[in-house]
Amino acid sequence: MTSSMAFQLGASSSSSSPSIRQWNHDVFLSFRGKDVRHNFISHLNCALRQSGIKTYMDGIDLERGEQISSELFKAVEESQISIIVFSKNYAESRWCLDELLKILECKKIMKQIVLLIFYKVKPSEVRHQNGRFGEAFTKLGKIIKNDIKPLMESWKEALEEVANFSGLEYLAIGSDDESEFIQKIISWINPKIVSRIPLSVAKHPVGIESRIRDIYQRLSIGRNDIILVVGIFGTGGIGKTTISNDIYNQISSQFEGSCFLRNIRETSKQVGGLIHLQNTLLFEILGTRLNITDVDRGGGVIWHRFQSKKILLILDDVDDMVQLEKLAGDRAWFGSGSRVIITTRDQHLLDKSKVDLKYEVRALDDTEALQLFSLYAFEEKEPLKDYVDLSKQVTNYAQGLPLALTVLGSDLKGQSIRQWKSALDKYKSIPNQNIQRVLQISYDSLEDNEKDMFLDIAFFFKGEPLAKVMEIFDSCGFFPAHGIQRLIDKCLITIERSSDECVFMHDLLQDMGREIVREKSAKDLSKRSRLWFHEDVRQVFEEDMGPNEIEGMVLDLPEGDEEISLHPEAFRNMKRLRVFINRNARFSHGPNYLSDKLRVIDWYNYPLPYLPHKFKGRISLSLKCVIASSRN
Repeated sequence: MTSSMAFQLGASSSSSSPSIRQWNHDVFLSFRGKDVRHNFISHLNCALRQSGIKTYMDGIDLERGEQISSELFKAVEESQISIIVFSKNYAESRWCLDELLKILECKKIMKQIVLLIFYKVKPSEVRHQNGRFGEAFTKLGKIIKNDIKPLMESWKEALEEVANFSGLEYLAIGSDDESEFIQKIISWINPKIVSRIPLSVAKHPVGIESRIRDIYQRLSIGRNDIILVVGIFGTGGIGKTTISNDIYNQISSQFEGSCFLRNIRETSKQVGGLIHLQNTLLFEILGTRLNITDVDRGGGVIWHRFQSKKILLILDDVDDMVQLEKLAGDRAWFGSGSRVIITTRDQHLLDKSKVDLKYEVRALDDTEALQLFSLYAFEEKEPLKDYVDLSKQVTNYAQGLPLALTVLGSDLKGQSIRQWKSALDKYKSIPNQNIQRVLQISYDSLEDNEKDMFLDIAFFFKGEPLAKVMEIFDSCGFFPAHGIQRLIDKCLITIERSSDECVFMHDLLQDMGREIVREKSAKDLSKRSRLWFHEDVRQVFEEDMGPNEIEGMVLDLPEGDEEISLHPEAFRNMKRLRVFINRNARFSHGPNYLSDKLRVIDWYNYPLPYLPHKFKGRISLSLKCVIASSRN
């Protein structure tokens, strides 16, 4: 473990695209009732449902020779995963074998996932139709009518084909191992279901469809003989990520593997950020964790593992060539038919990386802007009659920027005409080009503790797990259960629901929060509540500024400028310090004092094996464990 002292902070999906398949069931269970219905299948079905997995299990057993119903075929088609339980009498049932044919059809056409369970039979018995499994198949052949004898060959071919799929074998050697085996099945299923949950897109996807269509045409998905890299660029808040989410939802199933790496600019700034992104990419495509520890080796592993795979990779919010070099260094890294999509604010970055095609996301036109604003302000596609002129004033001011339209619509929703006019007067006092100042209108309507939470997220906790952020805010007395929802309602933050629920905000909103703090005391650093610019933080630490109002700081020094000469009284003057994050700076010596208000400390290369002896703050025991490890 590195000598780093850190307290680690501990997306309902929908789509505008009609092509996204909506599954009615997570799992379809195919089995021979008389073998397993009242034991193994009953226990498996119960465990799956307790895990929140929606299953389909037929409720009756058909006699031999009866045909499978159209309702059952429909259930197979509506399930994203089929579990086939091969037992000794499975092949005795025409019903089961017809299910098998249907499942294979759905696998080919609809990319259904199939898991085989060999329940007290060997895979070789299924593949070659011998042993007890083969006896059941032979028994069926003797009783079926001559006019359907040709089906025997189809069933035989299906059994041979499916036996080569990946599967789990249960021999029931011990009496207590069934529950463990069922948990193994659930562990196999869970990531498959998560990976197929569509990414979140806009609540009101106005104007997105035409832009997605333009990009889709450039992707040439039907051509598997080429590898294409497409760049999507535009100003912040224009909808690049939203569009990419929808494209990913529509086409990801057509690739052997797919990965959406979001917030690359933000993540790569953190210590080990690029390595984290490489590990995430490898896991998403391969389904296994390789634990890469060196960024240069990681690039080689990506090339080695992906060069023969047809994959979809979306690199979201890229702002540096190094990020592209370490995550998608060359087309030769990927197999034929692969597609790489890059989103960025920097068109020049796309030119340097020599993408095949570029697409600029432009602002909404007047009609689209008015519709988007109306949906947030009135929950209608058009403004209310008395609000038409006022709505047009707002949309003209937002200049077609979707984020601004969303925030302003949410802010004005439910307000009277008088309040709208007052708000518009306030908007007019802010320079038209400064969208960040427009976004501050929503911030100004917050209670003091809600403002503190918003600013803390803007400075320190963007991208962190919601549970940990809630825990921190609760320890600060901010009442987060109410306040976080207020920030969501005001469209100031979003919660991305993936494997972990994480807190995000758009970069424009983050910049707006930082500007609010800076403007409060532009010249006197001691009067600011939060600091993030490295020169300001350095000045505070190296000079005796006397008592100050600083509540939080994040320190990220430029490369080659990593030494801080800590003034002996620097920390002693920070009586209100709640959050301190040091990403890369080395200090001449450790602190002799820390505020008892401190709740979060993440200190790279902490220079001491202990906290100051008089420190009485409430910090997690996990922090102390990391401190102790730094002694080694």
